[in-house]
Amino acid sequence: MGEKKGFFGRLAEGLSKTRKQIANGFDSLFSGFSGIDDDFYEELEEILIMADMGMATTEAVIDDLKEKVKERKIKDPEECKALLKESICEQMHVPENAYEYENKKSVVLVIGVNGVGKTTSIGKLAGMLKNDGKKVLLAAADTFRAAAAEQLTEWSHRAGVEIISQKEGADPAAVVFDALTAAKARGTDVLLCDTAGRLHNKKNLMEELKKIDRVIEREYPDAYRETLVVLDGTTGQNALAQAKEFNEAAKIDGIILTKLDGTAKGGIAVAIQSQMQIPVKYICVGEQIEDLQRFDAKAFTDALFDGE
Repeated sequence: MGEKKGFFGRLAEGLSKTRKQIANGFDSLFSGFSGIDDDFYEELEEILIMADMGMATTEAVIDDLKEKVKERKIKDPEECKALLKESICEQMHVPENAYEYENKKSVVLVIGVNGVGKTTSIGKLAGMLKNDGKKVLLAAADTFRAAAAEQLTEWSHRAGVEIISQKEGADPAAVVFDALTAAKARGTDVLLCDTAGRLHNKKNLMEELKKIDRVIEREYPDAYRETLVVLDGTTGQNALAQAKEFNEAAKIDGIILTKLDGTAKGGIAVAIQSQMQIPVKYICVGEQIEDLQRFDAKAFTDALFDGE
């Protein structure tokens, strides 16, 4: 329980900028209104949009809130707070089988543009899975970016897991081929592949991912497949746009949301799930290896509102 509380504390701390923005808005909202009317909802809408929840998600949350207020005959704005938390939480649905790959022999492709914390997230995820008793192998298949393999190698040492890499500029599918051969020979549970994320040339990215797919299909058809995209929480609505583009290039199973500790745009976690119907599976709120954790919608909403 201590560890859970520890991460929750860090999550609450990480979301403090977003919470401050929301809380300040709420304070004036709840003290400034004696009843629940159109002006109340309008101001609430503004607060949520400022936290980067986005227009569509904010409207969905407010429509749901209006419904609940009517159903339960709520008159006092203060009583809206719990209902609002409920409405926001409902926009973020992580399905029961979201983490199935963790318990199967699996191959995980991780994609994301440069600078979002992709390699770091893979290292942290490797550490988390290893702590859970899994045998993890990393594949440095982002051969396009200079120093990507060195960075991933450093994380492999930190996480205490093995890595397969080739020289810079090698064919990513060839690296994945080597890694699959090693994974099968070593009885690996989870093979995490760091792959390129060059969104500005989506056609090339799609071709590269298709090629990698073909290699996995051919060499390891029994493997459970998972594709995760890493997004930078500080970029707000840009992260949502990236998620949409990546989802066109590959079928995305889940999202790793990074850098939530440095932004007032934490509402983006709600927006992405609500609009994309793709769950945020992991969030990262710091530099340490244990600062990446599975996403918990209730804990996230509590941290967003109360920090307690």
